[in-house]
Amino acid sequence: SFGEEHLCFRTLQRFTAATLEHGMHPPISPKPEWRALMDEMAIVATKEYRSIVFEEPRFVEYFRLATPEMEYGRMNIGSRPSKRKPSAGIESLRAIPWIFAWTQTRFHLPVWLGFGAAFKHVLDKDIRNLQTLQEMYNQWPFFRVTIDLVEMVFAKGDPGIAALYDKLLVSEDLWPLGARLRANYEETKQLLLQVAGHKDLLEGDPYLKQRLRIRDSYTTALNVCQAYTLKRIRDPGFQVKPRPHLSKDIMDMGKPASELVKLNTTSEYAPGLEDTLILTMKGI
Repeated sequence: SFGEEHLCFRTLQRFTAATLEHGMHPPISPKPEWRALMDEMAIVATKEYRSIVFEEPRFVEYFRLATPEMEYGRMNIGSRPSKRKPSAGIESLRAIPWIFAWTQTRFHLPVWLGFGAAFKHVLDKDIRNLQTLQEMYNQWPFFRVTIDLVEMVFAKGDPGIAALYDKLLVSEDLWPLGARLRANYEETKQLLLQVAGHKDLLEGDPYLKQRLRIRDSYTTALNVCQAYTLKRIRDPGFQVKPRPHLSKDIMDMGKPASELVKLNTTSEYAPGLEDTLILTMKGI
């Protein structure tokens, strides 16, 4: 963050502002009931995470097919191998490849998995816990920062892109597992918004929301290209069927991608674009 002048000053500004804010307005100590609720949720979240990552019989197979994890070993971009033991399971994978693989599919599973189960558990136990969670979000900086970070990751995610990777790269018998994880993703997102008291993602940070909205038109196109590139690498005989190009009249309509995709519903690229309303065909 100090290599370029504008990043250096922005980082120092944040450090200074955080230090002054903490010194002038020290955060309140978390209440005992907040800690107790957090401990309870941590147990549930850990159990949910491990039940899928370590106990789901075919999760490792799904992970290696649905992400570029298998291709990382061929890339000379790190100081160490991506795995500690080439033939071992998830536990042998280093942290960066594990996170990076899910980031490439816009699914970010390691970040949010377990949150939904934890929220659902305490809300099903006592609906009044929602008020407690919202109180924790508004008054406990640690809890608020944690929720805000997960919310930011959801804003960067796109389950439609993850579904495209599944359709192209994952065997059909594993599709139900992917669909179940995406349903978990959506449920967790809604519960998180409920706890934060937000109607939309990044409602409290419009600047970042706008930046991500602008970036999406580029990252989504790259995601779609990467998914098809991985398909060609793993299946050299695969060919994308050519489709008629959209006419200039249609291109000049200025319609969002979802509308333009409907004009050519047989295109293989439709699944990658239909859930991303920002991307226009002009941007590809």
